[in-house]
Amino acid sequence: MVTVVKHAPAEKQLALLKSHPDLAGKEAQAGTMTASSVAEQASAGLNALSHDEMLRISDLNVAYKKKFGFPFIIAVRMHTKEGILFEFNRRLQNETQTEFANDLQRQGRSKREAIEQAAGIRLRPILMTTAAMVLGVVPLLTAARR
Repeated sequence: MVTVVKHAPAEKQLALLKSHPDLAGKEAQAGTMTASSVAEQASAGLNALSHDEMLRISDLNVAYKKKFGFPFIIAVRMHTKEGILFEFNRRLQNETQTEFANDLQRQGRSKREAIEQAAGIRLRPILMTTAAMVLGVVPLLTAARR
């Protein structure tokens, strides 16, 4: 599939990108997404957005589509809700060709690449918190022995 998309005419590539539903959009609200999509969006907490968060994502969806002509595409499982909002804002600063090329590339990523990136994104905060806790306990243990 990656090769087919890569060599397809630009209008076919654009049609592929346009076929994606809006993130936490009307399909999510209507309950018409696939079970896999529901689970993916739930993994980032998009199934439990507050009213204000829903409005913010809706506004970002509109701004993104208006600027680029296709919906915001992101590997939801590899991000937190906050990370998704950050990416929305960061990527809105890109040029259309950059987003077009990046979104096509995101379509062709292998499962292994996605898992490796997700592990880095999700595990880094856990490892940093664990290291901080361990390093914080060492002085306490040393002081307790005196």
